[in-house]
Amino acid sequence: MKILVTGGAGFIGSAVVRHIINNTSDSVINVDKLTYAGNLDSLAEVSDHSRYAFAQADICDASAMSKLLAEHQPDAIMHLAAESHVDRSITGPAAFIETNIVGTYVLLEAARTYWNGLDTNRKAAFRFHHISTDEVYGDLPHPDEVADNSELPLFTEMTPYAPSSPYSASKASSDHLVRAWLRTYGLPTLVTNCSNNYGPFHFPEKLIPLVILNALDGKPLPVYGKGDQIRDWLYVEDHARALYTVVTKGIVGETYNIGGHNEKQNLEVVQTICNLLDELVPKSESYREQITYVTDRPGHDRRYAIDADKISRELGWKPVETFESGIRKTVQWYLNNTQWISNVQSGNYKRERLGLEGAK
Repeated sequence: MKILVTGGAGFIGSAVVRHIINNTSDSVINVDKLTYAGNLDSLAEVSDHSRYAFAQADICDASAMSKLLAEHQPDAIMHLAAESHVDRSITGPAAFIETNIVGTYVLLEAARTYWNGLDTNRKAAFRFHHISTDEVYGDLPHPDEVADNSELPLFTEMTPYAPSSPYSASKASSDHLVRAWLRTYGLPTLVTNCSNNYGPFHFPEKLIPLVILNALDGKPLPVYGKGDQIRDWLYVEDHARALYTVVTKGIVGETYNIGGHNEKQNLEVVQTICNLLDELVPKSESYREQITYVTDRPGHDRRYAIDADKISRELGWKPVETFESGIRKTVQWYLNNTQWISNVQSGNYKRERLGLEGAK
């Protein structure tokens, strides 16, 4: 197959591109605007490969999207391009509306026109795979809110949408558009909703890379509120395998939830990173001494957790990494890749706190 990947220079997108080039015989066209979080250094190992091509373009540019589809004639689109940081969406929601909603609409329309022009066999085989987040579902009951923790619910593919942030609302909107283009126009779409990703090449505005880098620099390790927010953590390379499984084996019109089966409180995640750094880069006192509790994010969801039984049962995918194995690999990667870290931090972002508007 020839697969067009939007946002392929981002964290998850670059993992998908690397997976396809390194583990399949398929070709990739990486379409990325190269905003602050897009980094071609994350693709250095595949950039010269004969089955890889890169085009710098904005998914909101209808002409550019149409030209790329006509030129490259992909068999599938994997749509990962998105603004994705909740704090950033609180500070500046407009970019999230533009990229995540308008951009998805523009890409759907370009894909629909392109798909309608394919011959019968290629039209039947074509797929538009939209990659989304579990945050569209809102939050779940927290263990301290229920009497019996054995009855704690999980997000399923049938969970109603109830987004809390500008980011999750924009992703929910894009999910609805994708399903509407299937229902109304017949465009063969699939949707996946994933839990929190972590791993190599993660831009340092997100919790895990931020904590690793701040710890090494002797800076405070900010924990929002009490740090009792629970997330299900998914190693990014496991996610890339899942996404490729869905685009090649998934059923048109279906949604697949992808999770790591690793529910952890944020404070526990930070403490685990500190413990690993105490082991790998010891100093006179524990890195835990740098933990600092800060004002919580406004509208902060308390718990996410995914039921990934459907993708396991129907498509045979399961995560390989436990949180313990994945977080060790992640910390070690950041210790070993100081040049990538230096390059990615050369822009305007200086690991400052964003998203305090509306905080109480």
